[in-house]
Amino acid sequence: MTQRDLYLAAYDIVRNRRRRAALALVRAYATGGQKSVHEVFLTTSERHELLHEMSLILDEETDRFLLLRLDPRARCYALGIANAPIDPAYFYVS
Repeated sequence: MTQRDLYLAAYDIVRNRRRRAALALVRAYATGGQKSVHEVFLTTSERHELLHEMSLILDEETDRFLLLRLDPRARCYALGIANAPIDPAYFYVS
């Protein structure tokens, strides 16, 4: 089975058209998220593909994109009335 790492994908994009395109792109990989920050499980090749496709959308002068790999050893904390995420051992991507 292919190794997938958990990342946070976040963006700050000026123009609505590019923002909608970035949202659609990230949601294609996302397992969860809020507004412009999403949780994504990626293989190495998917990470490269996401970064390449995002580079085609962004304006390097005004837009920003962050893909942050989370430490797999870290504990998950839920604050308030939130529930801890329950992710299966694998994901099917068609």
